[in-house]
Amino acid sequence: MEDRTRAALTAMRRILRMTESNAKAVQQQTGLSTSQLVLLQLLEERGEQTAGELASGMGITQATLTALIHKLEGRALIVRKKGETDRRQVWISLTGAGRAILQAAPDGAHEKFIARFEDLPDWEKAFLVAALERSAALLGAEGMDAAPVLDAGALDRDRTPLHDA
Repeated sequence: MEDRTRAALTAMRRILRMTESNAKAVQQQTGLSTSQLVLLQLLEERGEQTAGELASGMGITQATLTALIHKLEGRALIVRKKGETDRRQVWISLTGAGRAILQAAPDGAHEKFIARFEDLPDWEKAFLVAALERSAALLGAEGMDAAPVLDAGALDRDRTPLHDA
């Protein structure tokens, strides 16, 4: 194996380990998966939203969002209500308990990445995006559905087809 190949694999492994470590910290401190926490953060930022708006904002499918909503609603962190003008529309909002858990949540790896990435010059952002997209393609992951969230998936949680629920 070439030195550069080894260095690339080592860098990817560091990213995976950081993501796993962050997901464990979030799970231990909040009892939530990273995706669940991101959904709560999105509701805090944008206020009440429809399920479609949330799915789009998170870059996930409606089915995955539905699983997230069921779990968060079961913990009374969010509430759903039917639209007043269109009863087919479902609006989701954060509860007081949801706001409280956000206050206790640690900063996620993706939040640190966003803060640092957005400070980079445009040319460096473009270079990094191209390198990461190429890395995903080398792994055969170019067609995978993925939200813009650094989440290790199921760690100590039940493994389901909707791993980020």
